[in-house]
Amino acid sequence: MEKENFKIVIVGHVDHGKSTFIGRLLYDTDSIPPDKIEVIEQVCFELGKPLEFAFITDQIREEREKGITIDTTQIFFYTDKRDYVIIDAPGHKEFMKNMITGASQAEGSVLVVDANEGVKEQTRRHAYVLGLLGLRENIIILNKMDLVNYSEETYNAVKKEISEFYKSIGIAATYVIPVSAVVGDNIATKSEKTPWYDGPTVIEAIDSLKKHDDIENAELRFPIQDVYNIDGKKIVVGRIESGQIKDGDQLFLHPGKREVTISEILEFGHEKHSADCGESTGVTLQGASDVKRGEMLSGRNSSPIETTKIHGTIFWMFPMPIKVNQTLAFRCNTQEVPCRIAVIKKRIDSSTSALLEENATTLGETEVGEVIIETDQPVLVENFLDIPELGRFVLEWREIIVAGGVVTG
Repeated sequence: MEKENFKIVIVGHVDHGKSTFIGRLLYDTDSIPPDKIEVIEQVCFELGKPLEFAFITDQIREEREKGITIDTTQIFFYTDKRDYVIIDAPGHKEFMKNMITGASQAEGSVLVVDANEGVKEQTRRHAYVLGLLGLRENIIILNKMDLVNYSEETYNAVKKEISEFYKSIGIAATYVIPVSAVVGDNIATKSEKTPWYDGPTVIEAIDSLKKHDDIENAELRFPIQDVYNIDGKKIVVGRIESGQIKDGDQLFLHPGKREVTISEILEFGHEKHSADCGESTGVTLQGASDVKRGEMLSGRNSSPIETTKIHGTIFWMFPMPIKVNQTLAFRCNTQEVPCRIAVIKKRIDSSTSALLEENATTLGETEVGEVIIETDQPVLVENFLDIPELGRFVLEWREIIVAGGVVTG
């Protein structure tokens, strides 16, 4: 039986041991080819060091940059239950861009916190972003327990602080696990050094995270990425973000709610008879001759939100503050249109979740804003909690991604 895939984002404050943790996770699940482990062991031997698990992550990044072997945006590891994809982003800005642009769709998260240093500003920012993105399956690991002599008191204090912050931003962690990534405590096997901890290992906890498949049974949303003319056929291509399609389906094409019918379903030139949520596919349509990128197919029972006024929450990540009514570009899935932030209802500190100002005129770097965005022409969106891929957007200024956000209404 084929194992299911699960995409997970792993984040943490600089020097809290995220790279070492990922390296250990790959090592303990036998997800690294033996020849690569031999190279890393030789490098560590020559440096007079024990096996340095962060080197595993470093080598993956180096190979990724060179375009060798490793996928450009993803790291893979495997357990008996699942095949996992780690969404890897070094800092909060890179993480936000990666997540918001939809390069990878995370289904769960792991936040790495140094038990010795405790909760830092960037720790809270990462947590805030996880909350903003509405992730429902979350784990916190308290790393470097060896540096605090596996103190239950320290564990409880840090756990209380980060758990309370999670609660303040509307999310929760299923498990808070004491680990030492360097030593391997509680990663793949239970540690005798934490007899007071009766929860699962990291791998057991990750395997217990739930997939939420409700989007597969939702009404069809099929954003159009491009249109090709091949052998006299006009083939409409895109990725199905919710629902399914099959031969002969009668659908609506938006904007305009034009009636169309699926004539054929094609994949890499081969004819199919159906396609499911998450598949990239092509179709030929009856009833539409002027289909273009940015439009969307839907089922006949419900339609996407078509609007020029978007209520959303954004994370501003550009050094220059944004001013109300400054011209930007709104990009959501395959759509891109000029826009402006018409109203900043609330300006929030992402590291504390404190309200800084209501009815603000500017929004600064790493601040969160509850805003109203006005677009120059209608766009097709969904509430983020209903269909994440159509409720997630970025704002650009001079082709630079300056903010990421989610549609809230």
